[in-house]
Amino acid sequence: MAALADATVEQMETLGELTDMLVGLERTISSLQAARDGVLAVGSRLALQVADEAAHPDFGDLAARTVAAEMAAALRVSDRTVQARMTDAVWRVERFPLVWAAQGAGRVSAAHARAICDAAEHLEDAGDRAAYSAEMVPFAESESPNRVSRHGRRVAERFQSRSVDERHRDAREKRSVWVKDVGDGMSQLGLLGPSALVHGVFERLTQMAQEVKKSGSQGSESAQEAECAQEQSEGDQRTTAQLRADLALDLLLTGAPDGHDTSDGLLAAIRGSVSVTVPVTTLMGQGSMPAELDGRTPIDAGTAKALAGAASGWDRILTHPITGVLLAVDRYRPGSELKRYLRARDQRCRFPTCGHAARECDIDHHHDAARGGPTTSRNLGHLCRRHHVLKHHSPWVVEALGDGTYAWTSPTGRVYIDRPQPQNAVTFVEEHSPAPF
Repeated sequence: MAALADATVEQMETLGELTDMLVGLERTISSLQAARDGVLAVGSRLALQVADEAAHPDFGDLAARTVAAEMAAALRVSDRTVQARMTDAVWRVERFPLVWAAQGAGRVSAAHARAICDAAEHLEDAGDRAAYSAEMVPFAESESPNRVSRHGRRVAERFQSRSVDERHRDAREKRSVWVKDVGDGMSQLGLLGPSALVHGVFERLTQMAQEVKKSGSQGSESAQEAECAQEQSEGDQRTTAQLRADLALDLLLTGAPDGHDTSDGLLAAIRGSVSVTVPVTTLMGQGSMPAELDGRTPIDAGTAKALAGAASGWDRILTHPITGVLLAVDRYRPGSELKRYLRARDQRCRFPTCGHAARECDIDHHHDAARGGPTTSRNLGHLCRRHHVLKHHSPWVVEALGDGTYAWTSPTGRVYIDRPQPQNAVTFVEEHSPAPF
């Protein structure tokens, strides 16, 4: 049966109208995205203008952070995200104005524009970029972004004045590792590095996975995999992709960094650490509330129990049984009560929209200790280094409102309230008998 073979003339006309409408909407969206890039680029120029006029020694970095924080707080997103968008926008608008103009006119989509610009990332001469753009924009008007990307790399190579070796040395500066939480107790670990090494790592993992499947050996598995392993009656039933993931985590958590370690093996002695919050009812098997990893993402009860049982010491967080508000933190072994209280209360950086974990942050006096600010929980809060610097070296002002709530006033006078993240705790609702009639 051929799809749409029985459609009426009216139905086909409707499909055509829907397609035209979709094309029009996509062109409008692309134009608006180009306009947004223009606004972000102007914001970046404004920061540089302020820094140049005041002869800032950091060449505008703090001014850019301040502008990004202003925009981000208004948009209710991370200022790191906005500053990254500002940088990308300046790069596209100033280096590839023909492509930006084509996107603004709706001739190409944002995805097409990105493919064109990325393929010519290392063209340094403005004339070369203009000639490249003039050739690529018409091509992109009738092709998909993935085809534009491939063709763009070929065209850009004609204008390259630097060798592949030189460009690779620059590209290596961008190598990085990042984590993204995706829910259901799972997270992604991403890695950007030299292609030869990355493909070599992947090939090694593949060969290891194939060997495990061939031998049928289960090996030692983590707590969350133990239950699945018990259900496997014959050999190892994991897929190659699953085996790659398990082997990679096993190697990263237990393997020695042979290429970087010192003679006394200091790096090999480093072990990964995480912070887990789990309601006591969950540990007792009487509750359904999941544990949380670093106050960011839920994890399964089996993993939480295994971690709690193996921990040499852990904090007890006392919360109000009705409201869930943090009351106190103590520990079975003595320590710094105030620091533990603040970490349990804040869980993350206290600048609006920031998600940096508290263990990665500084503890800051909101009212400066040198000016009489007390060292109390009311006057202390966690700030990541980025927002700690922003607070002390920009017009942003923070005020404690009590109960761990802070009011941040931006340079333009907007006020943003940041409240402590709710505790991962069970609350109880008191049952009342119905009132008599």
